[in-house]
Amino acid sequence: MRRALLIGMVATVLTALAAGTAVALHLQVGNTLVDATATIAPSTLPANGNAPVEVTSVVKVSTRDGSPPPKLTKLVLQFDKHGTVDTRGLPTCTMAKLAGKTTKAARAACPGAIVGGGLGKAVVAFPDRAPFEISSPLVFFNAPPTEGKPTLIAHAYEKVPVPNAILTPIVIERVAKGRYGYRAEIELPEIAAGYGSSTLSKATIGATRTRAGKAVGYANAHCSGSRLQVYGTLSFAEGGFVNGTLVQACRVGD
Repeated sequence: MRRALLIGMVATVLTALAAGTAVALHLQVGNTLVDATATIAPSTLPANGNAPVEVTSVVKVSTRDGSPPPKLTKLVLQFDKHGTVDTRGLPTCTMAKLAGKTTKAARAACPGAIVGGGLGKAVVAFPDRAPFEISSPLVFFNAPPTEGKPTLIAHAYEKVPVPNAILTPIVIERVAKGRYGYRAEIELPEIAAGYGSSTLSKATIGATRTRAGKAVGYANAHCSGSRLQVYGTLSFAEGGFVNGTLVQACRVGD
């Protein structure tokens, strides 16, 4: 994939799903295919104030000819300003507590700090064998803030070429950019010592707790303009990128 094919490529909405679900994006640039959705649930939200929500994103990367896709190196997400991230009262977990741990051990190390989960898949192409797929559960932990900014740690566990915990810090920044109020720039780590290419990332973020008798979410939102939206940019090792907007329909309720 060459940069010339991708610069200025803005994704358009191709498939509108039923009301209350996300809009899906299907992109094809050269040999590379990218499919993405973002869903916010519930879709019935207050007009003012905020209610707890779960945010689910699914990103699939493949190729037309079945060859391993280009390596995904960075994911930048901008989230609708009609929401908040609330970490008050949540336990935290650190990179040191998660280092080297399997998924089960990581969950046991910081159970109260878990704010989401998901699944990651990749195709591994070692020089001396045919490409094969690996997968790992994803677990998201609330971490100590970074310079006052909410921070997550994404945990995955790979077994090739050697067992290894993959830890990715995710800092959530406040922004003032039109429709958007939050931004997360995620530098993706190497998979399988650099021989792996991500093919699927599915993540759901949103933990609800009770504070002063009221339900409070890690992620919270209200409905404005009958929609909530997320803007994302995917960057690849070859220097190219794709970007686009995902829209979630919402309606006002009690």
